[in-house]
Order: sequence, then structure tokens, then C-alpha cells
Amino acid sequence: MQRKENIFFSALLIHLSFLFTGCVAADPKASANKIANASGLIRNNLQTTAFNFVSWQRITPPVNSLRVYIEGDGFAWKSRTQPSDNPTPRNPVALKLAASDSHANVLYLARPCQFLSAPLPANCQVNIWTADRFSPAVINAMNEALDLLVRRYPGVTLELVGYSGGGNIAALLAERRTDVRTLRTVAGNLDVAYVNTLHRVSAMPHALSAIDRAGNLRALAQVHFSGEEDATVPPAVARRFQQAVGGNCVRVVTLQGMAHGSDWASRWPQLLSEGVADCGAAALK
Repeated sequence: MQRKENIFFSALLIHLSFLFTGCVAADPKASANKIANASGLIRNNLQTTAFNFVSWQRITPPVNSLRVYIEGDGFAWKSRTQPSDNPTPRNPVALKLAASDSHANVLYLARPCQFLSAPLPANCQVNIWTADRFSPAVINAMNEALDLLVRRYPGVTLELVGYSGGGNIAALLAERRTDVRTLRTVAGNLDVAYVNTLHRVSAMPHALSAIDRAGNLRALAQVHFSGEEDATVPPAVARRFQQAVGGNCVRVVTLQGMAHGSDWASRWPQLLSEGVADCGAAALK
């Protein structure tokens, strides 16, 4: 009986991960390098206690404000019955967003084990990009990566941007940090339990979910973008999060014709120019 339940759980996770994958690149690492190089983003690894994070950055001193992009869940499964042996995203939407951003100081942060060459380090086990991708251990490691960055630029403030599952992580990091100035998400999975229920996927017992910490973000200027055609993380997710946050500091914007893996980068400069929520004062942009 236990074996049948495991097979069922795996199949459901596979279905959801295929939805999150988006367009497939023939060589995802080479494709990412091309995207980054074309926009002047330079690769830089960040070694934390638990993981070696891959990042790309474009820095123009002085660094008073740093816009940080956090990638989505990546490529979790390579067949309907077999987990992927490397979670590098085939469609790195957050990297494309970072590449389209003209801000003076931009940094892209991949998720654990993404963009690493085989063989992966021993700590890159399958659970890190599947069932435990929102676990406290992963969130702590990503927070440590941000700490390493902040130490290089004393007094810097962060503008966090997260795509898909990276939106959940961005919100969780914003909730625990004191140096985050704004929060933006694109197709953000801000309510993990709701999205799992929507897709009939079993619960992730170790997952942290942004909506459970939403009340602590009430005073943070933020905006959450959803695609009207997004069947993976539908607009209802952002609206639920907005309601949970409350107050006047959160905007929700739904874009017609956009699905989960659409070309968000082509719309991003305009969306950035619109700024975040007003919070009752001058809008932060």
C-alpha cells in the first residue's frame, strides 16, 4: 500500500513540475551564459554553509540599492517516473528578467544545485529540488547567501524579485530580513498549500509558505504580477496573498495574455517603471 501511495505522490509531483518547467532549452547552462553575457551579467558563485549558489551580477559602484532576482523551481523531473539529476531550469525566467533590468546594480541568484555541472556535490540530493525545496534548511541557506552579498556593500538595501517558487522564497526572505526595501513577484507561488491542492498534489510537510507570514509584510512596499492565462499559479494566488497581507502596501496586477512561462522579460521594463505599492506616501520605484 505504501508503495502505491509513493508512486501516486511522485506522479502528481511530476505533473506539477512539468507545468513549472516552461520552454525547454537544448543546453540550459550554455543558454543561461548567453543570456547573462549579452546583458553584462558576470557569473559569481556564493559558497554558503550548505550549498554553493550560482549567481550573475552587474554592479556599478556605489552600491546603495541592489535588485536581487530569485529563480523558479527549475527542472525537477526528467520523466514521469524519474527525478531529474540536475534541477537547472530550461526556461530561466528570473535570469531573463534580471537581464532586461537596466538598474545600476542587479544580482541574479539561482536556487540550490541549479547551473552546477555533473557530478553534483553530495549535498545536492533529489529532495532539495523536489519535496524539500521550500524547507527551512533551503530558506536558511538562501538567506545566508544574501548575507554574504550584503557584507560586500555596507548599508545596501535590497529590492527582492522572485519568479514562481522563487516568489515564495523572496517573500519569506523579506519577512525575516531588515534590509529589504521592496518586494516584487512574477507568477509567484505565495501560497504553497493552495497551489498543491489546486493541482491535487500531496502536501509538503516541511515547506514554508509566504502566506503564513503575510501579516509580517504589511508595511513592506510590494507588487505581485500574475498572468491571466497562468494555469500553474493562477491570479487567485496573488489575490489570496494580498488579502492575507492587508493594508495599503501591496498591489496585485493581472496581465492579459500571459501564462506561467511566457516572455515576461519583454514586459518587465514597463512593469518595473510602474513601481510598487504606494503605502500612503510617494511610490517607491
